[in-house]
Amino acid sequence: MLIEEDIKLDYSDVLIRPKRSTMNTRSDVSLKRTHTFLHGGGEWTGIPIMAANMDTVGTPDMHNTLQNFNMITCPARHYLKNNPTAFGAGYSACMMGGINDIDYLVGVDGLFKFVGLDVANGYTIRFVDAVKELRQKLPKSIIVAGNVVTADMTQELILAGADIVKVGIGPGSVCTTRIKTGIGYPQLSAVIECADAAHGLGGHIIADGGCTSSGDIVKAFSAGADFVMIGGMLAGHDECDGEVVRKYYETGEQWFDKKNEKYSPVIDKKDVMKFYGMASETAMDKHGNHNTYRGVEGKTVEVPYRGKVENTVKDILSGIRSACTYVGARKLKALSKCTTFVRVNNTHNQVYGNER
Repeated sequence: MLIEEDIKLDYSDVLIRPKRSTMNTRSDVSLKRTHTFLHGGGEWTGIPIMAANMDTVGTPDMHNTLQNFNMITCPARHYLKNNPTAFGAGYSACMMGGINDIDYLVGVDGLFKFVGLDVANGYTIRFVDAVKELRQKLPKSIIVAGNVVTADMTQELILAGADIVKVGIGPGSVCTTRIKTGIGYPQLSAVIECADAAHGLGGHIIADGGCTSSGDIVKAFSAGADFVMIGGMLAGHDECDGEVVRKYYETGEQWFDKKNEKYSPVIDKKDVMKFYGMASETAMDKHGNHNTYRGVEGKTVEVPYRGKVENTVKDILSGIRSACTYVGARKLKALSKCTTFVRVNNTHNQVYGNER
């Protein structure tokens, strides 16, 4: 047994110190990046934010909207076997599967700009061997592999053939891995350490999970992430899979009914949509993933219905542009070079809750 004494940090543990800037307006900021890849070659240009490969978020409708912003959608895994052509040309899409899906991934080569292997635990030798096999079969493809949270395994996956390593174990809003297993790593520190390891070899990383606001996405890019993957921030929109459900509830207030001369509870309504982790009971029931040795490591929640995702995306991008002006970064690429993190006890005033 070992104990690491160094303090590890999450997004909620820091703020970014503002700096003198010569920029005049947010419109001066360019959020597009161009990445060239170590093994697969070629390049990609766009805004490096990705919709997670979750049932409710990784949909064709989400892809159709996000590609208008030059952003990436990772299709929900069931599309790999059932309808991979639903995402069109796929320049702005990343299709991922599991260790047993290599042949399917080979079969969709050419349909997607990125392909990858996505597992909860990227630390097994079997997974490393699977990355090597996929690279051997797809020598010219841009390959994503994960998830891991440490520098050593980031390097091993890149040396095995991955162009991009997905970083994050347990930070997601509907993931319960840290609760069920006690395994994890604070996400900000994971991104910093894995980015440093990847960039030293010419690789890239995706910061996967833990972002609850545009400010968290800013912190991920500032920490060195080349891409940021979000799920919960895109849940509850028209482009998501699932129905909008109207629920009625008592507000805790009462109104006086003059006719009957009595007080009655005030009833209000809210529209919600279902959002669930891919290791949740809901996902296992849907895809038949139950077995005797695997437990649930995700949850199902109801999120407020938020209309079209376009409005949320515009809000996210405006927050990132604003952050760049605070530190003098004219391009997203320069954000990490302009960043000084400040450790804090509290990141924002919560007198009126956490409305964003």
